[in-house]
Amino acid sequence: MQYIRNLSVTPLEHEDVALIKEAFVYKCIRKKEFLLKEGDVCRYIGFIIKGAIRQYTVDKKGNEHMQNLCIENWWTADRESFHNQTPSIYNIDAWEDTELLLLPKANRYYERVNNIPAFREMRIRLDDNNHIATQYRLHSSINHTAEHRYEDLMNRYPEFAQRFPQHIIASYIGITKETLSRIRNQSVRGKL
Repeated sequence: MQYIRNLSVTPLEHEDVALIKEAFVYKCIRKKEFLLKEGDVCRYIGFIIKGAIRQYTVDKKGNEHMQNLCIENWWTADRESFHNQTPSIYNIDAWEDTELLLLPKANRYYERVNNIPAFREMRIRLDDNNHIATQYRLHSSINHTAEHRYEDLMNRYPEFAQRFPQHIIASYIGITKETLSRIRNQSVRGKL
């Protein structure tokens, strides 16, 4: 509840709190366990309490392509699959043991919770932030060097370096793990 209160100016009413407690489902998933598999329909939007999640596709050669990396206090889902109830093109799995609160589409919980003014205000704010970050990431991938993309990611999300391995970070910023290794080595040599 505090998270919603921190991101909205509209107060939560007692009945709002009761509905939120009724709607959200606590789930713990182990490292490498799937929250969503490609081909399945996304039935939940998840809020990460603790842990790290990755969202990715796998190409015909078996290469993983990171769409999103998510940590505590972030949301995760395939929104297209969730809203349209169509098969997902993504896999979403835990990179660390992860605790989540899941908001299901069933019983109109998403719709009902989204009608709570404070929750809706928070969601719009987060959706706007996510849209801005996605635009920035797309612009960066088109217009900036691999070095700039890596430095920018480390400035924005320094915890990613401790929580995700190089090959996942490389995929997330659209470079090879060899290029990332070279960039990191040059960075270390530059600091000596």
